[in-house]
Amino acid sequence: MVRLLLWLLGLCALAVGLVIAARHNDGFVLVQWAPWRIELSLNLFIVTLLLGVALLYTLFHFIDGLMRMPARAAQYRARQRRRRAVSALRDAARLYFEGRYGHAQRSAKLAVDGGESPGLAALIGARAAHAMRERVQADDWLRQAEGFDELRTARLMTEADILIDRREFADALERIDRLQSGGQRHVAALRLAMRARRGLGDWSGLLRVVRLLLKHRALTPEQAAPVRRQAHAGALHDLDPAELDPYWKGLPTAEREDALVVRAMCEALIAAGQFEPARKLIETRIEHGWESSLLPLYAHSDGSDALARIARAEAWLREHQDDAELLLALGRLCRTQQLWGKAQSYLEAALAVRPSRVVHVELALLAEHLDRPSEAQAHFRSAALMD
Repeated sequence: MVRLLLWLLGLCALAVGLVIAARHNDGFVLVQWAPWRIELSLNLFIVTLLLGVALLYTLFHFIDGLMRMPARAAQYRARQRRRRAVSALRDAARLYFEGRYGHAQRSAKLAVDGGESPGLAALIGARAAHAMRERVQADDWLRQAEGFDELRTARLMTEADILIDRREFADALERIDRLQSGGQRHVAALRLAMRARRGLGDWSGLLRVVRLLLKHRALTPEQAAPVRRQAHAGALHDLDPAELDPYWKGLPTAEREDALVVRAMCEALIAAGQFEPARKLIETRIEHGWESSLLPLYAHSDGSDALARIARAEAWLREHQDDAELLLALGRLCRTQQLWGKAQSYLEAALAVRPSRVVHVELALLAEHLDRPSEAQAHFRSAALMD
């Protein structure tokens, strides 16, 4: 308010000064254009001159505005298209995360047509089309995104993710290798590589990726454990018998102590007919901590060391009397040695601890061997009726 008041006072003072100056101004202006002669007071000439300049400025400004109108109209339309394209890009991202994939594709197309981040809009459209299982449309969107070098990483990640979902694991790994060709370890790409190598059955590669993810803390030990177990099981299954021992010795200590990895190794040894190394491996693992899941494998033998196994298992039984797996293993070992009475006692004890189809079948086979058809039939029936 004070500033406004000062401006008003200044304008009033200027007006009064101009009026006083004009009243005491006796000058005149003579304009002669034969045969005419015009004489004006200086005050009127100044006012006329100012008004003429203002009129000419207004006229030229109006003409300039008319001349610029087409360009301004084009700029206005471009701004409107840009505004709609920006809005369409935001809508495409929002609709994709909302799960409205068809609407997301339509909004992405508007963004591409409007020239607003067309590469990014194309990637959103590709993911939306893939979510709808529209393979051709997804490939079209990806082709549109190829021309944008600044989106190379995002495009390769999108392609790899889509190819893994399509179970095209080799092509997905090719995209990941291109992404990591510069030596950079992209954690999200490592996660995709883990899925791809798992799908391909590339167990050694899968183990390398899991260890890298653990190193970068992108996986917890609890998350990595089942993947490593699967990788070891697959690798051991594919190895030749002569390669089993070097493979096992090359594993880190922590992985050699994993009961499920030990189980996979023992299964591979038993499949190769190497019963003695499997027995020693199971015994060594159980000495470090009781593990019932290994005991069914302990009963596998070529018969040469069955008595030693029975003695060791009976020693374990003194501390683990209610372990059904141990009782089942003892029953099988005794049946192998034709210790029919002990085999039946151990199997019936296992059935009493935890009824299972496997124990019923073992008892049925034992009864058949002992020529007890009614007893064998009863156990087979019990096994068939179990959930």
